[in-house]
Amino acid sequence: MKKKVIALLLAVTMVAGLTACGGGADSQSTDNAQGTESSENTENADAAGTTATGEKILSVQVGPDPETIDPALNSAVDGGNMLLHSFECLLTVDEEGKLAPGQAETWETSEDGLTWTFHLRDGLKWSDGSDLTANDFVYSWKRVCDPMVAAPYAETVLGMVAGFSEATAGNLDALQVEATDDKTLVVTLTSPCSYFGSLAAFATLSPVQQATVEANGDAWATAAETYISNGPFYISEWVPGSHILMSKNTNYWNADAIKLDGIKWNLIEDANASYSAYQTGEVLMIKDVPTEEIPSLSGSSDFYVDPIIGTYYLSLNTQREPFTDARVRKALSLAIDREYVANTLMQGTYSPASNFMGPGWVDTDGSQFIDSANGGQPYIDTTTYEENLEEAKQLLADAGYPDGEGFPSITYSTNDTGYHKVVAEYLQEAWAQLGIDCKVDIVEWASFTPMRRNGDYDASRNGWVGDYSDPSNMLDLLYSTNGNNDGKFSNAEYDAAMEVSRTTLDAAERSTALHTAEDILMEEAGCVPVAYYNDFWLQSDKITGSWHSPYGYWYFMYADIAE
Repeated sequence: MKKKVIALLLAVTMVAGLTACGGGADSQSTDNAQGTESSENTENADAAGTTATGEKILSVQVGPDPETIDPALNSAVDGGNMLLHSFECLLTVDEEGKLAPGQAETWETSEDGLTWTFHLRDGLKWSDGSDLTANDFVYSWKRVCDPMVAAPYAETVLGMVAGFSEATAGNLDALQVEATDDKTLVVTLTSPCSYFGSLAAFATLSPVQQATVEANGDAWATAAETYISNGPFYISEWVPGSHILMSKNTNYWNADAIKLDGIKWNLIEDANASYSAYQTGEVLMIKDVPTEEIPSLSGSSDFYVDPIIGTYYLSLNTQREPFTDARVRKALSLAIDREYVANTLMQGTYSPASNFMGPGWVDTDGSQFIDSANGGQPYIDTTTYEENLEEAKQLLADAGYPDGEGFPSITYSTNDTGYHKVVAEYLQEAWAQLGIDCKVDIVEWASFTPMRRNGDYDASRNGWVGDYSDPSNMLDLLYSTNGNNDGKFSNAEYDAAMEVSRTTLDAAERSTALHTAEDILMEEAGCVPVAYYNDFWLQSDKITGSWHSPYGYWYFMYADIAE
């Protein structure tokens, strides 16, 4: 992990790569030598993270109560961090951002690129000690396609697999994912997908235990007793609003390499509370740092800033008036001073966004995608705010709302962490210059993402951090039927361009299609990019052997705590 000071952020160029029995508390405790940790042990950990019984419990904070930690349903970074430690996919991503063996020890692709074959390791086990086989992946991947599950990532991760459309229509067995024996999984695609290996390493495609899911329904992923997993740790204690304790999974194939006895995920929503816990040594790493503390922390040895591939953007509910009009959406976008937001409000910890696709996304020829976007020019010149504002006023007038006359009062929804509230207050002022009255609605995190997904808002904070470096990962978000298309943007030409990008075998044609899609998105203002993400956090130097990825994840599974 490299430490970077804020002053260097804008100069950084990001380099990206990318069921046997139902489980219960008794079986999990019995089959894992560590057993179930007690609250008393975790709360009595000293500043180095060692409990009164001598166990090493790493105490961290990456967010509040997650909306879900069901691999098929999660679409948030905080839940993703937890899934990364409790589950393991066929493949994984190493410290260098390269694909590495996970549950599959080897894999190969057919010459035509349509068949991927994964060979699982010997003796794989679930955290409850029962055998894990290739059939578990077959069940789990079909479950992601199940319309009753409504996995938001389904189309993104499995849309290229043969039989996907039939599976999402209800015929799950049509999905061409087959276990030819207990250790071999064969996947057939409709067209070659060069980044399918990255998808095989993505948490949505983690295996889940069929018997446990079927016995407990959606509730299986809400309690330690039923949360059977296959990664380096398993959940041994879960106190909503307080913490999730993960203990070392001795049934994990690489358990000998795991030095920690456990990880305590402190579920803290308030950044000041996180900072206080860090200062007292209760936690050794916090993701949520109070923004008012950043100027004094810059340059400190335990304050880290790392670029990640992703964009902080706004969703406008395109199914509600007046956001059905692209001129209105574009006016709201151009009225934002992105330089001010990123460099002043966000104190330089973010970078102003001129495009939807920022630095780090890799084009089909290996170059930076942003370098060839819009003929090499920014879609929005962030340095000409006054001109942008005048254009915004004209667009609003053209839409029938001169100086905001007749424009309805709107509500901007956000959760209250990081810079979200100050950005919301700024948007009130920015849009007021168009004559628009905007109210701010602060929503707690547990309710925020389902509210947005259900379309229960006018305008809302949103954002995306890449799961892999192919541009389709983010451009697919605005495809009409994508489960993460919170603004419900729907454009036939956009969808057609994305379809070409999915099916063509020609790299240049695929690149053109992806760039065409972004052209349409920015012209139609299908969403409003504001800033490019960077992660910033506090981490004690007592933590060794961990790393942070360009996808916004912290890898603690091979970490240790220095004495």
